[in-house]
Amino acid sequence: MISDYFILAFRNLRKRGLRSWLTLLGIFIGVAAVVSLISLGNGLQMAVNSQFGVSSTEIISVQAGGLNSYGPPGSAVAKKLTVQDVDAINKLSTVERAVRRNIPSGKLEFNNRVIFGFAMSVPYKEDRRFVYEEIDINPLRGRLLTDSDDSNVVLGYNFYADKAGLGKSVDLGDKVIVNDKSFKVVGITEKKGSFIFDNIVHMNENPLKELTGFGDDVDIIAVKVKSKDLMDRAKQDIEDLLRERRNVKKGEEDFEVSTPEAALETVNSILNGVKAFVALIALISVFVGAIGIINTMTTSVLERRKEIGIMKAIGAKNSDIFLQFLIEAGLSGLIGGLAGALFGTLIGIIGTLAINNFIGSSISVNIDLILILFTLVGSFAIGAIAGIIPAMRAAKQNPVEALRG
Repeated sequence: MISDYFILAFRNLRKRGLRSWLTLLGIFIGVAAVVSLISLGNGLQMAVNSQFGVSSTEIISVQAGGLNSYGPPGSAVAKKLTVQDVDAINKLSTVERAVRRNIPSGKLEFNNRVIFGFAMSVPYKEDRRFVYEEIDINPLRGRLLTDSDDSNVVLGYNFYADKAGLGKSVDLGDKVIVNDKSFKVVGITEKKGSFIFDNIVHMNENPLKELTGFGDDVDIIAVKVKSKDLMDRAKQDIEDLLRERRNVKKGEEDFEVSTPEAALETVNSILNGVKAFVALIALISVFVGAIGIINTMTTSVLERRKEIGIMKAIGAKNSDIFLQFLIEAGLSGLIGGLAGALFGTLIGIIGTLAINNFIGSSISVNIDLILILFTLVGSFAIGAIAGIIPAMRAAKQNPVEALRG
């Protein structure tokens, strides 16, 4: 029975004691590295994806390109977009609405502390409703801004959760000073798990313009397309229009027109490449572990020559000896892989929680059972492959010479 081979193999591994554990260590480290790095990569990918706050697939984002900095989209560029660009886009037949968005930087004072961050402009009238739908925000406490709230602000969740660096939670009715002007807090938004939206100050467009002086410049133009079927056409129309307005040729654009799907595709392709690279590096440890199995099994064959001779003397075939040593090598890989997969998963869980805490996201911990199963099968296969040559040597032993040895 095949189970007998596994039982005997497990007993032989136990007999070898410290040598067995040292053999398993290489596979353990390699598998733990692969599982933990891939798990952390998956967690990072989900966390990055959660930072995209666009809720509608009918929204196109337009921003200036060129000399961008570490600020928000569309800021610190060579040639900014303007309100005239917004008006021109609004006239396209494929566009239902185009709205300007500005995200200037500034300082906020509260509790005798000062922090620097970003504020997000909120337009008036019907554009306000569109923006609220676009960024999908809802009040956790209080309410959202209205057209008459030029002296008030709404803050992101982290201000209320005391994660904004102010040393104290900000709540409804509190006064905060933005760029040396006092505003009353009338709302706190629900947690979105986004570093941007959970740390933003929402302010009506006019008072924000007065405080920061962005004038007619526009950081982002949010464009709602009349139909999902018109997304590609609308994107092309906007690109053609801006090339003409900014006097640039195709391929030399100093602006970006992107859909949510395209943006996520680009980010995910980069992250997938990073995950593949780190996994490849980690696999080197697995192959080092495989070399350890070869060395250990080769030594085991030499030490167990008499055992092999006795097995052959009582009727064991070459195939029985080969299979016994092959399974023993595979079991070495499997045990090391199992321990490594469990340890790597634990690191992945802790790492995902750390990512949540660091960037303020709320991604759920995900245990990839398919990855664990794949690594276990792979560990056994690598161990078995590493044991083929030692197993063949064991099977070819001459029983008479083996008994003399």
